[in-house]
Amino acid sequence: MDRKRKWVLNSGALLVIFLGRMTTGLEVPLDPKVLEGLPQPPTITHQSSKDFIIDPRENILIYCEAKGKPHPSFSWTRNGTHFDVEKDSKVLMKPSSGTLVIDISGEKAEAYEGIYQCTARNEHGTAVSNNIVIRQSRSPLWSKERKEAIMVQVGVSLVLQCRPPAGLPPPIIFWMDNNFQRLPQNTRVSQALNGDLYFSNVLLDDTRNDYICYARFPHTQTIQQKQPITVKVLDNSPSGERRPSFMAPPGRSSTQMALRGGVLELECIAEGLPTPEVSWYKESGDLPSSRMSFHNFQKTLKIADVMEADAGDYRCTAKNSLGSAHHIIKVNVKAAPFWISAPRNLILAPKETGILTCRVSGDPKPQIAWSVNGVPIEDSPKDMSRKVEDDTVILSDVQTGSSAVYQCNASNEFGYLLANAFVNVLAEAPRVLTPPNNVYQVITNNPAFLDCASFGSPIPTITWFKDSQTSILNRDPYVIHNNGTLEINVAQSLNSGKYTCIASNNLGTRENHVYLEVKEPTRILAQPEYMVVQRNRKAVFECKVKHDPTLIPTMNWLKDNGELPDDERFLVDTDSLTINDVTEEDEGTYTCVMNTTLDQDSASAMLTVVEEPDPPTDLELTDQRERSVQLTWIPGDEHNSPTQKFLVQYEDLLHQAGVWHNLTEEEGTKTTAHLDLSPYAYYSFRVLAVNHVGYSRPSQPSRQYRTNPAAPDVNPTDVHGVGTEHNNLVISWKELTGLQSNGPGLQYKVNWRQKDVEEDWSSETVANASKYVVSGTPTFVPYEVKVQAVNDYGNGPAPEAVEGYSGEDVPMSAPESVQVLVQNGTLAEVHWEPVLTSVVRGRLQGYKVSYWRERSLHQAEAQQEEQQVLAFSGNRTDGRLPGLKPYSLYTLNIRVVNGKGEGPPSPNHNFETPEGVPGPPSFLRIKNTNMDSLTLEWGPPQDNNGRLTGYTLKYQPVNSSNELGPVEEMMFPANETTVILSDLKYSTRYKFYFNAKTIKGSGPTITEEAVTIMDEAMKSNQVDLATQGWFIGLMCAIALLILVLLIICFIKRNKGGKYPVKEKEDAHHDPEIQPMKDDDGTFGEYSDTEDHKPLKGSRTPSNGTVKRDDSDDSLVDYGEGGDGQFNEDGSFIGQYSGKKEKDTHEGNESSEAPSPVNAMNSFV
Repeated sequence: MDRKRKWVLNSGALLVIFLGRMTTGLEVPLDPKVLEGLPQPPTITHQSSKDFIIDPRENILIYCEAKGKPHPSFSWTRNGTHFDVEKDSKVLMKPSSGTLVIDISGEKAEAYEGIYQCTARNEHGTAVSNNIVIRQSRSPLWSKERKEAIMVQVGVSLVLQCRPPAGLPPPIIFWMDNNFQRLPQNTRVSQALNGDLYFSNVLLDDTRNDYICYARFPHTQTIQQKQPITVKVLDNSPSGERRPSFMAPPGRSSTQMALRGGVLELECIAEGLPTPEVSWYKESGDLPSSRMSFHNFQKTLKIADVMEADAGDYRCTAKNSLGSAHHIIKVNVKAAPFWISAPRNLILAPKETGILTCRVSGDPKPQIAWSVNGVPIEDSPKDMSRKVEDDTVILSDVQTGSSAVYQCNASNEFGYLLANAFVNVLAEAPRVLTPPNNVYQVITNNPAFLDCASFGSPIPTITWFKDSQTSILNRDPYVIHNNGTLEINVAQSLNSGKYTCIASNNLGTRENHVYLEVKEPTRILAQPEYMVVQRNRKAVFECKVKHDPTLIPTMNWLKDNGELPDDERFLVDTDSLTINDVTEEDEGTYTCVMNTTLDQDSASAMLTVVEEPDPPTDLELTDQRERSVQLTWIPGDEHNSPTQKFLVQYEDLLHQAGVWHNLTEEEGTKTTAHLDLSPYAYYSFRVLAVNHVGYSRPSQPSRQYRTNPAAPDVNPTDVHGVGTEHNNLVISWKELTGLQSNGPGLQYKVNWRQKDVEEDWSSETVANASKYVVSGTPTFVPYEVKVQAVNDYGNGPAPEAVEGYSGEDVPMSAPESVQVLVQNGTLAEVHWEPVLTSVVRGRLQGYKVSYWRERSLHQAEAQQEEQQVLAFSGNRTDGRLPGLKPYSLYTLNIRVVNGKGEGPPSPNHNFETPEGVPGPPSFLRIKNTNMDSLTLEWGPPQDNNGRLTGYTLKYQPVNSSNELGPVEEMMFPANETTVILSDLKYSTRYKFYFNAKTIKGSGPTITEEAVTIMDEAMKSNQVDLATQGWFIGLMCAIALLILVLLIICFIKRNKGGKYPVKEKEDAHHDPEIQPMKDDDGTFGEYSDTEDHKPLKGSRTPSNGTVKRDDSDDSLVDYGEGGDGQFNEDGSFIGQYSGKKEKDTHEGNESSEAPSPVNAMNSFV
C-alpha cells in the first residue's frame, strides 16, 4: 500500500500528516533499544566480488557478512556442494561472521579454486550471497624459441610479433632494448593492442638486434621477456612510395562487440610511404566527445562507459600524399543484466498485502528465477498467499510467522544479478526514534527539516502540531516526507516555535516534541572591490556585514585561501582590512569570511600592485645610414601594468646640448624603431617605457651618432604677405631650427612681385630674420611672395608662391539709393546700393547702419534718443531694424567698413512707424469703498503708441469658495480718469480688469481687487451669537461627550479588545481635521498665490469678453496654462485663487474652526 503525504497550513498552527500504508519496505532500525525483541530475517551486508583472483603467496579471504534478529548462522557451498569448514584445518570462519580465511601456506592454491556461495539463515529466513569464483593468478613462462634475423628492404612494412603466454589476469606488454630503455614510438612505429610492434615503413635506422617484448603480470609483480629479435634493413632494392593499406584489422571491414558500461577500443594500423595519418568518423552519428579519447597516435579510438547509442559503423581513414584507404568497423553493443528496479525489503503487518518487484534489462533479455530462503520457488512448499508473475511476487493477506527471504536471479550469457529481499511480518506499536526536545536552528529563507523518525507495524500515521494548537493546517508551506520529516520550504520568523509529532497505528500512539528557531541570515552588505594599487601606497578592503544578533559572528580574512601574512602592515578592523606600504608580495585574492554557527557569507577581491615600468636596457644602433638608423632595446619589468608604448628621445649635442626632444613612439609590443635623421647633427638616443601608471626612468643614452651637412631639406613655413600701411608689404615666415638648417651659413632668400602684372621677381637675402618689409607699394593690390632657405651646401627646395596684399586705406565713399520699408510699428527694412570695389580700398567687411528715434509723433519737439548701430557683414544690400517703437520718427545713415576702418556716412534718411496697441494704464486705484459702491481712478499709459480711443473696465464678484460671479463690462472715453460704481453687493470681494485702447486694439490689462463694507447689523448679530450662553454651553457639552467616548475606548482596549481606530477614522472623516482638499490637496480657503486652482460655478457675464494680452498682470495670469479667456457667450474660462490667509505646514495640521463671522460670510 502506498504511503500518502500531505502538507497543510493554517494561521493558527497545527500541522497534521497522515502517512498511509506502503508496499515498499521499511528498514528495521539498528538502534539497540529498538532492536531489542524485534525479529528480522537475514540480510547480506558485505560479500566478496563475483570474480576473485588470488595471489598464491597470500591467504585467501572470502567475505560474507550479514545481519538479522536473531543473528544469523552461516554455511558455504563449493562447486554446488556443501563445504564443511570444520573438517578442513586450513579453513577458518570468523566468529559471528561468515567470512572465510584459508591458509594456503604449504598448500597449493589450486586446491581451493572453485565457485563458492555463502548462506546466512535464522528462524525467519535464509539469504544467499553471489557465486564467488576463486581463481589463482598465473604468470607462465615464455616458451623458448629461436629467432632468425629479419631481413627487410627500406620502405616496406613490418610486424614484430610478441605473442605473450596467457596469464591470469592478462599481462601488460611493452617493448624495450637491452638497456631496458623503451623503444621510441611515433606515427610510423607503434604497438598494437595485442602487443605486436608495427612499422608502417622501415628506415635504415631501424636496424638493430635488441627488439625485446616484455610481459608484466600485475598480481605476481613479475616481468618476463621474449627472446631479442634482430632486424636488418637493406637498401639494395628499396620500396617506392605507395598509397596506404591496412595492416590491422585486414580487409575493408570487420566486426567488434562491446558490453554496456565497459570500454570499447577500436584499432586501425596502416602501412604506406609516406607514413599515413589515421582519422576516425562515425557514419551513423557523432562521436561521443565527452567519453572518447584517441591513443597510439590516433590509431586507437577508446570509448568509456559504453552505451547502446555507441553501436554503429565506425570508419577509420588512412591518408598520405598518394591517396587514402578506408576500413569500417561494425560495433554491436550487448549488455549483461542490469537493474531497473531491484527488490526491496518489506515489513508488513498481519493481513496486509505487499509486492516484490525484480526489474532488469540486458541484451539478450535476461531470464528471471525466484527462490525462497535459497530454494527455487517452484521447489518450495506451496503458499496460497503468494503469486509469481515473471518479475513480480505478490503477497496477499500475510500471516504472522510467514516471514522469509526471497532471492531474484536474472541472467544471460554475459552475466547474472542476484538480490535478496526479505518479507518480515510484524505487529509492533509505534516508536518515535528522534530524541525528544531537539532544538533545530535554521536561517531565514532556507528550508527547515524537523525529524520524526518512527517505527511500527502497521506503519504509523504521523501527525504534526505547532504550539499545541488544535486546528488542522492543510496548505503550504509545510511538506511531509515519507519518513515523517516535516519540511518548511522557506522558513520565516513566524515559523519559530514548538512542534509536536504523533506516531500512531492500531496498536498505540507515541508523541515527541521539538523546537524550531529561525535566525536572520548573515549577509555581506559592502563587499571588497578589486583594487589596483601603486607600490608603497595603501590598500583598503571593506567588508560590512549584517547578522542575527543571537548568533556569535567570527570575521576572518584570507589571502589566496590561506592565512594573512604575519606582518604589522596588515591591519584588520571590524569591517575592513588595511594594507599599508603595499609591495609586490601583497598581490593576490583577499577574502573576508563571516562565520556563525549556522551559516557564513564570504566575498573576495583581487589586489594588483602596479608601478612604473623599469627603463629599457641595452640600446644598440644598427643599419646605420646617411639619413636613418635602427635602434633596438630590451624592455624592463612591466610591474603588472602592460607597457602601452615606448617613447624615443634624442639629444642634439651640436645645436642644443642637454635638451632632449621626443622623436617617435612605438607600440608597447615592439622593441625596435626606425629613426629618420637630419643632416649636420650629433645624435644621442634614449628610450622611456609608458604604462598605465606613468613613464619609466629614461634608459641610459646610446652611443653618439653624427650625420654629415647637406643643403636644406625644407623652406620656412607660415609665409605671409600683409601690409601694415597703405604703401607697404610685410613678408613674414617661421625660421628654421638648428636641426632643420642641415648645415652652416643658414640664410633666407625673399622673393616678391605684383600679381597679374608683367614684371620680374624682386629678391633679397637676409640672415637671422623672420620678416622683410617692402616699401612704396600701391594700396591694397595682390602680391606673390616666397621664401627659400639656403646654406653653405646649397639651396633648399623650390618654394611655393603665397598670395598676399599690400596695406589697406579707409573707404572713400558711402552707399547710395538708401530706402526704408516699414513693416509694422516695431520693424523696418533698409535697402541700399553697394559701393564700387575701387573705392573700398581694402577687404570689404560689411556695412554699418546707425539709427535713432527723433521723437514720438504725439510730440512736436524732438527728443532724440541714444543712437543704435547694426552691422551687416559681407557684401549685403539690405538689413532689418527690429525693436522700433510705434508711432515714432526715426533717422538713419549707412557706412562702408573695411579692414582699415569706416568710410563716410550716407545722407541722413527719415522714416515714421505706424500706430500700435498702447501700454498698460499707469495705475488703477480704488477709493471710497462703501457697502454698495466704490470709486475707481486710473492714469493714461506711459506709452500710448498711437492715439488713445478709450478704456475698457471689466469686474466680477468672488465668493468665499473662490467661485467667480458674472462679469460686468464698461467703456470710457480717452479723456476720463475716474468712475463711481454703484449697486454693488455688501461684504463682497470684487476683481477688476482695466486696459487702454487705440485703433490697433487693446493694450495689456492691469488688475485690482476690493471688498465692499459689511452691514453693521449683521456684524452685531454675529458677535452676539459667539457670546451667547447657550452657544457656549452647547460647545462644552460636545467636548464632554467626546471625552467620555475616549475614556470608554481606552478601557476596552486595555481589556484586550480590538478597536480598529484606523478603520474608523478612514470610514468617518472629521471635517475639523481635513485641512486639504480631496481633489488637489490644497486648503479650502481663498488664495491669490500663483498656485491657482479651478474655480467652481463660473457664470456667464452680461456682456463683453476678456482678451488675452502680453501683460504680466493680465487675466491669463489667473489661469493655469494660459487659457484664461472668455467664451463666445461671455463665460470666463480659466482659474482663479486669492491669497492664503494662513500658512500651511505640509498640509497635515488641522485648520482652525471657522469663526461665526466667517460662517456668515460663507452664506453670502
